Amino acid sequence: MAIYYYLYDMAPGEIPEIYKGTSADPAVFLTAAEQTLGKEYSTIKNFLFFLGVPFEWLVYFFILVFGVSKKFEEWSKQTVRFSVGQTAIYLFYLSLLTFLLAFPLQYISYHFSRVYRISAQTFPQWMKNELIDFWVSYVLMFVLVFVLYALIKRFKKKWWLAAWALFVPFTVFMMYVQPVLIDPLYNDFYPLKNKQLETKILNLADKANIPADHVYEVNKSKETNALNAYVTGIGGNARIVLWDTTLKKLNEEEVLFVMAHEMAHYVKKHIYIGIGSYLAFAFFGFWLAAKWMERWVRKYGKQLHIKELSQLRTLPLFLLVISMMAFASSPFSNAISRFEEKQADAYAIEMTRDKEAAISAFQKLAREGLSEVKPPALVKIFRYGHPAMAERIYMMETYPLEVKEGKRKEERSGASAQKSRD
Repeated sequence: MAIYYYLYDMAPGEIPEIYKGTSADPAVFLTAAEQTLGKEYSTIKNFLFFLGVPFEWLVYFFILVFGVSKKFEEWSKQTVRFSVGQTAIYLFYLSLLTFLLAFPLQYISYHFSRVYRISAQTFPQWMKNELIDFWVSYVLMFVLVFVLYALIKRFKKKWWLAAWALFVPFTVFMMYVQPVLIDPLYNDFYPLKNKQLETKILNLADKANIPADHVYEVNKSKETNALNAYVTGIGGNARIVLWDTTLKKLNEEEVLFVMAHEMAHYVKKHIYIGIGSYLAFAFFGFWLAAKWMERWVRKYGKQLHIKELSQLRTLPLFLLVISMMAFASSPFSNAISRFEEKQADAYAIEMTRDKEAAISAFQKLAREGLSEVKPPALVKIFRYGHPAMAERIYMMETYPLEVKEGKRKEERSGASAQKSRD
């Protein structure tokens, strides 16, 4: 109720005075109807997010308290004798139950994305992706859970450290194989069809000393009307990917700016910084999870029918603790991400030297995705890994390119004079 009141009544609807009349002012590049639709859609999505997070916690909590997890473990032991089979069966029951309980909120989110014409998916297409998500998550979770509980049995006190030590190579491995094994399950990826544009993008990559042979295009128009591009993977499997919607709705100069932005993530090692930050958070996460779970089992183990931490029935407790810590740490991870995005924006405008293309690209991204140009503070803190669109557009408009060009001329003149004296 508090979140509803905050989003619908308390959150300011006015943009800061500094943006008014500039290219960052929604009134400049959006119609009144587009502004209204963007505000409505963003508020609904934000409310569903803040509703969904505590709902997930309650699901795990009630599965523990009402003995559902205990019953799942008993059924798995009655079915097979081997621990690997018991883990697979228990996890299937738990995954299916949580999937079904979360399905209404997932469907509501899909419904509104269709109503506001962000999603282009039919219900069967959307359901297909939901089922792919379920099975991909199930397989990955099975590997993680089986290893985790084997470590808890083997290392009574330091299992969290052993789990983190194995989590490091697993994370790196997943980042490496995701572009070639997981992403293609959802969409078709292929080298950019427009070879003239690809040549220009690869010239940018060469200018940035990026060893790239291809830019990849992905068929997203069958799913969404929004625009996007991203960098994924590491090492030899790193890819720069453009949605086909981006290619259709942005002109060549705008696409080149977007590509320069994505190249900045590679040049500035943001992917590796992100992995390092994620693993650092995971270290403290595993440690805190171990401490809290041990305390819960000591204090409430009898009521929850839990004798020791190594029992599979404690998994909802582990997932509950991890989910709560992930939410609590999201303001920090989002702040790091927003800083990196600002760096990438600055790098892109320095590389392309095209303010007009940068501004129009961001305006189109906001229009097509019904983005909230200036989100409420709590939404930005907990949800935004990118700066708000108004901030990005205003930064492009006020970025001191001319000043920097002047400085470069002075530096070149100074260097030439010094060379002549030498």
